[in-house]
Amino acid sequence: MMQVANTSGAQTRPIRSFVRREGRITPAQRRAFALHWPRYGLDYTGQLRDLDQLFGRHAPRVLEIGFGNGEAMAASAAADAARDYLGIEVHRPGVGRLLNALAAANANNARLYSHDAVEVLRDELAASSLDEVRIWFPDPWHKKRHHKRRLIQPEFIALLASRMAPGGLLHLATDWADYAAHMLAVLDAAPGWSNCVGAGMAAARPTWRSATRFEQRGLRLGHGVWDFLFRHQAD
Repeated sequence: MMQVANTSGAQTRPIRSFVRREGRITPAQRRAFALHWPRYGLDYTGQLRDLDQLFGRHAPRVLEIGFGNGEAMAASAAADAARDYLGIEVHRPGVGRLLNALAAANANNARLYSHDAVEVLRDELAASSLDEVRIWFPDPWHKKRHHKRRLIQPEFIALLASRMAPGGLLHLATDWADYAAHMLAVLDAAPGWSNCVGAGMAAARPTWRSATRFEQRGLRLGHGVWDFLFRHQAD
């Protein structure tokens, strides 16, 4: 979510970068909220969180915004026990599925929000608290009149920068060429970020981002996929 400039003196209205698409939540996913949300879920409070207290240790933190069905985040948390994982997703069936996966693995290094990412970043995460942020295949809002709803905007990247530790990694991925160009333009113009593979360049898909079946199908059909890796520079 971002704020729209208002010169009339009236209260500003937020532009949402997402639409809640609940879809069909299964009985198992519904049970996941009842059984596992107390352990893995984080309710938005608008108050700053102590992540060391939350996870019971001091460790590097990875935030995944828009984790979808949670398959990638569950695998990452299981394979990378030395780091703690925070996930944000507004699609409740996907949250329910990930809750079940984390419980089945008895994961101790993952917590989830089902809330607006901007509000969580702004109100609940402290400055320099994140070592990596992953935003993979965000809604491209492909119609031109909807481009203002895209999550990757200068205001959002500035907010991310304020929450990133020095040297922290931002990993973006998209399968829309127009959004890829937009991402690059925003990051190249943003102060405090450095493209890991060179200005104006996309990176090869890192090994930690497994290709989804949807992505593999798109590649077979000749569609493009772009990964961007940017480091946050210390002031």
